[in-house]
Amino acid sequence: MAVVDDASLIRESFGLLMPGLDVVAAFATVEELVRRRPTVDVVLLDLHLANLEQQPDVRQGIAAIRALTSRGYRVCVYSQEERRFVLAACVAAGASGIVSKALPTGRAEQLFLEVASGGTIVPQPVVGILEVLVRRDCITLLSKRQRQILHGRARGLSYAQIAKQLFVSESTLRGYWLDLTRSLSNSLRDLTPSEIERALGLAPGDLLEFWSGEATDAKDWWRVDTGK
Repeated sequence: MAVVDDASLIRESFGLLMPGLDVVAAFATVEELVRRRPTVDVVLLDLHLANLEQQPDVRQGIAAIRALTSRGYRVCVYSQEERRFVLAACVAAGASGIVSKALPTGRAEQLFLEVASGGTIVPQPVVGILEVLVRRDCITLLSKRQRQILHGRARGLSYAQIAKQLFVSESTLRGYWLDLTRSLSNSLRDLTPSEIERALGLAPGDLLEFWSGEATDAKDWWRVDTGK
């Protein structure tokens, strides 16, 4: 895997702190990775990469995710970002996973490996948004069983608790959840900001401007993300 983070300490220590990861390259910017074109299973990406006043052309946020996914890379966001609509926008932009920098190192490593092997990691705040969209028929592709699983996960129930309620094994439930998160992520990418705003009862313009559109200007991402 490759790491994109503007903090040299993080770039240099990833492989040492998480020995289970095969980190073959580390870059300060997405542009540098694109120039080098390493062959990796996943790119671990920090959302907020650089001071835009010093490096105004550096892609970050949604623009960075789209720049990588458009070139065939799987992206796992690794960030301190906690705002649920920002995280949901990352999924809508094509991120296969979102991992918080606040997690213990061992847990983060486990999640990175899961994304690298083809899994999808959707954080709890985004699961809650998806569950609301399903309940309000903004996303309609789910079966009754999938809705039950999503309902449980949105309320913070563990795999073991949901498996017991549905009378299935925990391993079977994890397989259901993997398929479910992939389907939901794909559906989220197809929705427009106005559709999601209506479903969530938000005012027009409350969501990020580049929820699922082409965001290639780093200044625009920074502006809508911070409110500046």
